[in-house]
Amino acid sequence: MLAPTDAQDLCAIIAEAGARGDKLELRGGGSKADFGAPRDVPIVSMEAFSGVVDYDPAELVLTVRSATSLTDVLALVANEGQMLAFEPYGTHGATIGGTVAAGVAGSRRVSAGSARDHLLGFTAVSGRGETYVAGAKVVKNVTGYDLPKLLAGSWGRLGAMTELTLKVLPSPRCEVTLVAHGLSPRAAHSAMACALGSNADVSAAAHLSRGITLLRVAGFAPSVEARCAALPGLLRDHCGLHRMEAAEAAPLWAEAMTGSALAGALRWRIHLPPRNAPDLIARLEPLGIDWAMDWGGALVWVGLDNTGTAPREVAAALGGEATLVIADPAMRAAIPALHPRPAGLAMLEQRVRRAFDPRGVFATTRFAEDAHADQLPA
Repeated sequence: MLAPTDAQDLCAIIAEAGARGDKLELRGGGSKADFGAPRDVPIVSMEAFSGVVDYDPAELVLTVRSATSLTDVLALVANEGQMLAFEPYGTHGATIGGTVAAGVAGSRRVSAGSARDHLLGFTAVSGRGETYVAGAKVVKNVTGYDLPKLLAGSWGRLGAMTELTLKVLPSPRCEVTLVAHGLSPRAAHSAMACALGSNADVSAAAHLSRGITLLRVAGFAPSVEARCAALPGLLRDHCGLHRMEAAEAAPLWAEAMTGSALAGALRWRIHLPPRNAPDLIARLEPLGIDWAMDWGGALVWVGLDNTGTAPREVAAALGGEATLVIADPAMRAAIPALHPRPAGLAMLEQRVRRAFDPRGVFATTRFAEDAHADQLPA
């Protein structure tokens, strides 16, 4: 494992790999190492890039090095009564850089936006071995190309982020979960759509396969109380609601946002138009799936033992895309982790990656589309 000690060292390692025609894989805490196809390439540890650079709670801006523990970042902002509004999550070892690079967002994403909406700026090293900076350390910035939106969710294929600037927001003073029981997927979607589209300002909505529908209301206590009082009337044609204790609700929200409790050796993450989530579940149920629905139905986690690609095919037929998150090495080698792109879009993505990484240093076999990146002229 290669272990740069600073940005200059990282630039040299990447530039030398490019000159030799070698591939490199960036790694923070290693919590997502089993995502994508198995590969045998040198690992570049980002461990040295850890720590808080600047945090100004009054300005709602945090600048932190990429390998800083996600747990530490969340604890830091929580201590100031603030939060990362896209509700990132991760297993042991997850770093803030890896979380943003993977585009991880929790249940609040439906109301607060994704990781890319909260990444204000960054410093990174390109595949040329050159440092570049994008965005700014302020909330309002409209100058130049919006490169932070490219880096978020890029899985380290556009550069090695060494520093990130994130927007933070005040944590809600009060948070209440309302629950309904016994709804079918279609009835649950209708209830969630009604709640999210109402003036009750519901911040998250999820539904679990055992018939539990969750609605989260957050804000100042008087406002939360008023909205919780109004929701049963707004949803009277859909379901009854009652409050759930926070300690009881927390693991249910975790199940909905991560899919971690689902049965089955395989796990798929499916994004699709929320109205199509009930049809997706109905078509896949003959395979013996377990599932959880988040983002009002726009995200469906599917757990199963069937090793085919039916989840991806059904998702595509319903206007969505499916990501293979957990599988054994043989299946990960045979089935691309990311949903295949149409030819034109795939070519465009390859050209963007080549602009940042002309020698394909970061184009390992982790993702199937990277195996063909060298077909493009540098």
